[in-house]
Amino acid sequence: MSAEPAETLSDAVSRIPSGSSVATGLALEHAIPFAAGHELARQGTDDLTLIGPISDLLFDQLIGCGAVSRVRAAWVGNVSAGTGYRFREAVESDGIDVENHSNFSVALALRAGALGVPYLPTRSLLGSDVFAESDLFERGTDPFDGEEVALVPAIEPDWAIVHAQRASPEGDVHLWGNTGIVDPAVGAAENVLVTAEEVVEPAVIHSDPSRTAITREQVSAVVECPWGAHPSPVAGHYNRDNEYYLAYHGATDTQAAFDEWADEWVYGVEDREEYMERVDADLSITEPTVAAEVRYGQ
Repeated sequence: MSAEPAETLSDAVSRIPSGSSVATGLALEHAIPFAAGHELARQGTDDLTLIGPISDLLFDQLIGCGAVSRVRAAWVGNVSAGTGYRFREAVESDGIDVENHSNFSVALALRAGALGVPYLPTRSLLGSDVFAESDLFERGTDPFDGEEVALVPAIEPDWAIVHAQRASPEGDVHLWGNTGIVDPAVGAAENVLVTAEEVVEPAVIHSDPSRTAITREQVSAVVECPWGAHPSPVAGHYNRDNEYYLAYHGATDTQAAFDEWADEWVYGVEDREEYMERVDADLSITEPTVAAEVRYGQ
């Protein structure tokens, strides 16, 4: 059962102004919203602050496109090949500001933002070198046992961008597989853009309410975007395009080389459909696993 999406990807992304802080790549290596990121680059949106845990290639690509002024993340690179050349060169040339986090501190910062509190405590950062690198984190004392804790300040992004398996036009979203820190990021963000493999009738969402990971009051825009996470995988839809990651690594070691790559894969296509016409890979799931039936009733 399909339904008409609320707006096009181009229209939805046009609502994100230059200078915004954007949390994305929130499900770690799963369901990274590459289509929305490429549309940001095509529209010339810049001066972005990118927020995320293991952001994989999307951050590297947006940096190469000149869209980024600041990164607040745990890791940026190419999971298959290590270095993200555009990120590395930007850091070495002081082209972007980097706020270094652990995966857990990013999650805590967004959870604090979702809860509306100024910070959350942790012991996991104690003994690390993050205190020497920046003054972002503070040391505090647990008032109950007197032990030292690290205080992680809240992050409240202007936008969170999430890719999901399906959503209703109203913005109720089914998301399964690895969800990473989608939940705290959506709760902390002022606006949420959802791209989905399919936009479905509300009855489909209502048929399995426990799988509803995001609800309509949190969502600003919904876009139907098949293959919107390629080259990352989407559980139940397609596998990871491993060869893409290796090819990207070999084609982007200089800015000039990256520009040539982007002219083909980002600026040289009008939309995701045209993009996928250039992908020469069979990423279909050959052994689908179906969950056991879940019954609801009165």
